[in-house]
Amino acid sequence: MEERAPVVIRRLTKAYPDARVALKFSNPLEMLVATILSAQCTDERVNMVTQGPNGLFATYRTPQDYLNGPEEELANDIRPTGFFNNKARAIRGASRKIVEEYGGEVPQTMAELITLPGVARKTANIVQGNSYPERHRTDPDAGVAVDTHVRRVSQRLGFTSEHDPDKIERDLMKVIPRDVWFGFTYVLIEHGRQVCKAPVPRCEVCMVNDLCPSSRV
Repeated sequence: MEERAPVVIRRLTKAYPDARVALKFSNPLEMLVATILSAQCTDERVNMVTQGPNGLFATYRTPQDYLNGPEEELANDIRPTGFFNNKARAIRGASRKIVEEYGGEVPQTMAELITLPGVARKTANIVQGNSYPERHRTDPDAGVAVDTHVRRVSQRLGFTSEHDPDKIERDLMKVIPRDVWFGFTYVLIEHGRQVCKAPVPRCEVCMVNDLCPSSRV
C-alpha cells in the first residue's frame, strides 16, 4: 500500500486535472443547500433546480428566506431532487441554526458545520473545501468527503476495507497527503463516474489497472 498509493494518486491526478465540484454556487449558503439537495440525486438535476431566473437560488437568497414561507412550499420547489420533505426539513433546520447561532452566516469550521441539521462530515467537508478553502487546509477536523463514488473507488483500489463513511475517511486520510485531501476527493469522483463505474468498472481503460487489486485486466 505504501509504495502503491503515491503512484495511484499521481496517475489519477494527472488523468483528471480539471476535477472539481459540479454543483453550481456563488456563496457558502448556496453551496450548503446544493450539497444537501445532491443526496441521492445527480448534480445536473440539482443545478437545474437551483439555477436560472426562476431557480431556487433566485428565490431564496438568505437563510431567513428559507424560513419565511411554509415548509411545504420549499419541499415543492425542490421536489425534482427527490426525498424533498426530508431535504426541506434539513435546509430549514440548518437555516434556523445559522440565523440563531451564527449571525446569518454559514460557519467556517468543521466542528461548527456538523452541528447544522442535515450536515454530516461528507457535506461539511464539501461545503468547507469549496467555500472556505483556506480554512479547510488548516482545520484540524477537516478531512476527505466520502460519497458513493469515493467509497466504491477507494474500496476497489484497496485503500480501505471499511464500509462506514467515517471509517473510510480515516483510512483515506492516512493514504492521501494532507495537502490534496480536498482536490483528490474530486479526482476519485471523476474516476468513479468515468471509469470505475458501478456495477461494472471499465478496467481495460483504467490508468491504474496494473496497481489495482480489483482489476479484471
